[in-house]
Amino acid sequence: MTPTEIASGLIANISTPDLKLSDFKLIAFDMDSTLINIECVDEIADAAGRKAEVAAITEAAMRGEITDYKDSLRRRVALLKGVSVESMEGVYHERLKLNPGAAELVHACKEAGMKVLLVSGGFTFFTDRVQRELGIDYTRSNVLEVEDGLLTGRLVDQPWGDICDGEEKKKMLLETCAMLGITSAQAIAMGDGANDLPMMGVAGLSVAYHAKPAVRAQAMVAINEGGLNRLLEVLA
Repeated sequence: MTPTEIASGLIANISTPDLKLSDFKLIAFDMDSTLINIECVDEIADAAGRKAEVAAITEAAMRGEITDYKDSLRRRVALLKGVSVESMEGVYHERLKLNPGAAELVHACKEAGMKVLLVSGGFTFFTDRVQRELGIDYTRSNVLEVEDGLLTGRLVDQPWGDICDGEEKKKMLLETCAMLGITSAQAIAMGDGANDLPMMGVAGLSVAYHAKPAVRAQAMVAINEGGLNRLLEVLA
């Protein structure tokens, strides 16, 4: 169908008249530039004097111009070698903010009886804190290796695999649905970058938030202005 502007900056690529929050049992969020205002890897790189170099790789990966997300993340993490945990604390306390409407949307979903999943190509250092702050039920993200208080430039393998990329985000969404005894049609997936498209593709409702053009084009709903809680304008 032809995209419809429901309200200023809120676009629907599907017909939405009967959608309700109560139709869904799970909402899955990307973190960087979706739930929060920054790309954490870029801000950590700033402490190493390599922000421009790392941010260029991040931008290309989010646009889908780099198809191997795992390789792009390994390249970026290697450039973080020597950054201190103290510097990462500074990123969290001084630069990381929840995006507008994030807390309101999570609260509304939990009030409706939904579970909340955070799946990120970023790092547990930040996802664990955002999980606690918002009361998120489940997370999956990557672990930065630390030795003597400094990043080694490597990631730590986890029981489920090595890196949370787009395919791992989709897998985690499907596994969470199975664990909850629901279908993926009862899940909402929200993101902004190309690595969010796999999970958005299997969800019952896909939402692009201030997203890259390719993601906006493929999402069922695109929030191009305002906060995350604008999704509540679509779901009665």
